[in-house]
Amino acid sequence: TSTETMRANQLRLWFSSVAYVLLNELRRVGLCSTEFSQAQCNTIRTKLLKIGAQVKVSVRRIAVCLSSAYPYKEIFQLAFQNIRKAYPMLC
Repeated sequence: TSTETMRANQLRLWFSSVAYVLLNELRRVGLCSTEFSQAQCNTIRTKLLKIGAQVKVSVRRIAVCLSSAYPYKEIFQLAFQNIRKAYPMLC
C-alpha cells in the first residue's frame, strides 16, 4: 500500500529495509545452527518473535518474562546466546 506523499513512501521503504536486514542478521548469527537457519522472514517473525510476554518495570530495571508454554523456547535462548557472543558490547 502506498501513501499520498513520496516522503512517506520512502520512509516506509527504509523501515522495511531495516527490518529485513535485522531479520537477516538474526538468521545469520543467532539462528545459524537451528532449524530456522534457512527460514523465511515471515516464519521467523511469526514463530520466534510474536510470543506472549509480561513486561515488569521497576525503578532500576525492566524484566521481560516469556511464556513458559512457548514451544520454541530453547531455540529462542540459543539465538539470544549466539547474538550475545557475536556482539558482546551491545547486550
